[in-house]
Amino acid sequence: MTINEAQKKVDDWIQEYGVRYFDELTNTLVLQEEMGELSRLMSRVYGEQSFKKATTKEEAKSAIKDEMADILFVLICLANQQEIDLQDALNQNLLKKTNRDKDRHKQNEKLRKG
Repeated sequence: MTINEAQKKVDDWIQEYGVRYFDELTNTLVLQEEMGELSRLMSRVYGEQSFKKATTKEEAKSAIKDEMADILFVLICLANQQEIDLQDALNQNLLKKTNRDKDRHKQNEKLRKG
């Protein structure tokens, strides 16, 4: 599915099941909440924190995948509300990064370690 198709699919879902989009402030706060949930999982799987109850690596990975999808859903909602073509925005952003950083990371000695 392309990004444009994803934006249409989310919009169709909102129209059919969601009644309407939450306002932009609410969606921004929901996005932050979802990022916090992903951060919590990442700190337990890859960081030094532990889960309160026994959690398998498969369960954790599944939860991470679900949180990433939640984040993508809300981000698409915000883009739709702002009439932003995310596919075009990403292409423009990659071009900007390429022009700005095409040599920067290759010259970063910190990235060569490991």
